[in-house]
Amino acid sequence: MIMALTGDSKGRLLSQLAELVKEIAGLPECKNSCKKMHGNLVRRIKLLSPLLEELRDGNEEIMIKIEEINGFELLRVALDSAKELLQSVNEGSKLYQALQKDLIADKFLQMTETIEAALNEIPYGELDLSEEVQEQIELVHTQFRRAKGRPDSPDLQLEQDLAVAQKEKDLDPAILKRLTDKLHLRTINDLTKESLALHELVIASGGDPGECFEKMSSVFKKLKDYVLMENPEADTSEGEKGLMKHRSPVIPDDFRCPISLELMKDPVIVSTGQTYERSCIQKWLDAGHKTCPKTQQTLLHTALTPNYVLKSLIALWCESNGVELPKNQGRSKKPGSSVSDCDRAAIVALLEKLANGNTEQQRAAAGELRLLAKRNADNRVCIAEAGAIPLLVELLSASDPRTQEHAVTALLNLSINDSNKGTIVNAGAIPDIVDVLKNGSMEARENAAATLFSLSFIDENKVAIGAAGAIPALIKLLCEGSPRGKKDACTAIFNLSIYQGNKARAVRAGIVPTLMRLLKDAGGGMVDEALAILAILASHQEGRVAIGQVEPIPVLMEVIQTGSPRNRENAAAILWSLCTGDLEQLEIAKESGAEEALKELSESGTDRAKRKAGSILEQLQRLEEKENPVSLSSL
Repeated sequence: MIMALTGDSKGRLLSQLAELVKEIAGLPECKNSCKKMHGNLVRRIKLLSPLLEELRDGNEEIMIKIEEINGFELLRVALDSAKELLQSVNEGSKLYQALQKDLIADKFLQMTETIEAALNEIPYGELDLSEEVQEQIELVHTQFRRAKGRPDSPDLQLEQDLAVAQKEKDLDPAILKRLTDKLHLRTINDLTKESLALHELVIASGGDPGECFEKMSSVFKKLKDYVLMENPEADTSEGEKGLMKHRSPVIPDDFRCPISLELMKDPVIVSTGQTYERSCIQKWLDAGHKTCPKTQQTLLHTALTPNYVLKSLIALWCESNGVELPKNQGRSKKPGSSVSDCDRAAIVALLEKLANGNTEQQRAAAGELRLLAKRNADNRVCIAEAGAIPLLVELLSASDPRTQEHAVTALLNLSINDSNKGTIVNAGAIPDIVDVLKNGSMEARENAAATLFSLSFIDENKVAIGAAGAIPALIKLLCEGSPRGKKDACTAIFNLSIYQGNKARAVRAGIVPTLMRLLKDAGGGMVDEALAILAILASHQEGRVAIGQVEPIPVLMEVIQTGSPRNRENAAAILWSLCTGDLEQLEIAKESGAEEALKELSESGTDRAKRKAGSILEQLQRLEEKENPVSLSSL
């Protein structure tokens, strides 16, 4: 069908496109780990400018096919999303983007694919364009097409430095220097902006940013300490230094409790995402109030989540402004008591029994160390420093089942301390823990699974644990364990599957049918975990094939229609992986009533769910057009 795009309608659409390209071209230079991806996308989009300008400034009336209009509209939507992505990368946390490089790279790749798909819908060869512009637009189209299958190469040095920064307590200054330079976190002002970005990240996550935040917080503190040590008065002019001596700094509003208006010392987040001083909001809740004081929204629950990012930001501001850090009112200690109830002499005596005692003494000593390691962080440090870990590793192969249980559980409790994780692995524990997982009592197997999960937070341990044969044993526990044991097995499998090689191991070990059984058993309490693992396996070719063979789409559609926000998001991600490039799965989704459910999800789901739902809907629309082409005579 051909129509005349004239006057306002032509000018409006093409002006919007030209303005979007101009806004994207004018975005500030990206100064973080995404610099190359950001710059490449901006550069390619800028190349669209001659096409849009020539069309906009061309004849007052131009005859355009309906397909071309659709293509330009798709391009407008894609460029709008690209601008949003580019701005979020510029303004977001630099640490988060560096640590979540694969996620960010996936977003850029999806955006490239979306723009390229929109360009495919514009038959620009049929437009009245100059030869020069025709050649340039063919060039840019080729660049987008090539970029789809050629992701930007990673910064291996940055990845290595970040991995070391997460594991080691005392970092080489050279590593810290490289990190502050590459992440552009060189000054107090840079660090303050980063802290604000991290704060926004916590708020956006509803106060539960997950394990990634612990890594970010740890690395951020090391970088902050380094910058302050190297240049304690950075970003402060001589005049400002003189003024600071004679005036009290103004407390930023974000640092004040909305109730007391005082500088917060123990900020916590309520269910609405607002932050308050713990003592103030607790008094409010104790008085029987069920609403958020600032927004007046009803609180979904009364749990208080520590806002560690804001606490770190307040500490940084206090240091740079010469303000005494707020003190928490901790629990009082008895006069003369030490920080820990750790009795080093008693621990040494227990280690002697581990090394040289009989079976009963070893069992009792391992049980006592298990309890001590569970009690507090100081004990975990004391026990490890005394040399207990190699002795406990030896007892993993003890013939007495109870001794073995105590030993693996003591190692689990000790592994809570990050520095102990390395000591446990260096003592050769992984093969022995896997052996306990395969052959121990049910309690020992379940605690072995939890221990492997704890150790797998270090990336290289994911590789070693997978290579040691843990995954088939974890899948077996997933089928046989108690509810707690199944959850421990699931969390371990999920964490291990973050490493690409372990995805294939899990699929070949038969995890997909097991997960589908858990997914179908709504009363079993494992739906969340099963969906999370399937979502991560669906990103792997073997995983995608295996999932497609167990007829998952009807179950996924049920989750998309009735599940929790997180489960709906994971179900949509799995469905997207199955349907993309697979017409058979797309047909099944269509027959299962996907369109209506996905339309609702695209309006009410999480941001990621909306993107996945929108992409599948586009694929369903293209499928419909292929199956039911509209003849020209009917238009």
